[in-house]
Amino acid sequence: MSDGMFFEDLAVGQKASFGKTITEADIVLFAAVTGDTNPMHLNADYAKETIFGERIAHGMLAAGLITKVLGTQLPGPGTIYMSQSLQFRAPVRIGETVTATVEVLALHPEKHRATLRTVCAVRGKPVLEGEAYVSVPSRAAAAASVPPSGTRAAE
Repeated sequence: MSDGMFFEDLAVGQKASFGKTITEADIVLFAAVTGDTNPMHLNADYAKETIFGERIAHGMLAAGLITKVLGTQLPGPGTIYMSQSLQFRAPVRIGETVTATVEVLALHPEKHRATLRTVCAVRGKPVLEGEAYVSVPSRAAAAASVPPSGTRAAE
């Protein structure tokens, strides 16, 4: 497996992060993909009259950055989401940089699963927090799927 970790490589306390500045285009594209056209995200006049006083990003757009970390860094390719809890703490505004951080909290060797703390923060303050439960590829399963030396896999 490239650029990722097997279950056997994980340890409680490991962390990985990814940061992204949220743009106007991100919000418009997220609305198009999901169908969430809530005027809070898309209409400046509407948003001006709300408690935030301006447009904000979709909460799930920020939460989506967690999947980037899980699927490409920690644990990495082959990781499968089983569940995710989320508590939204603050809005994300256009132009703010959101940093998603994942930390290994617990390992469940019997099924090659892990419990992970998930946080998205802006300027060091959490905008959302939660916990993910994921299935992680194991080294043994990967080795079992490799054909023996000198044979070709079926095409």
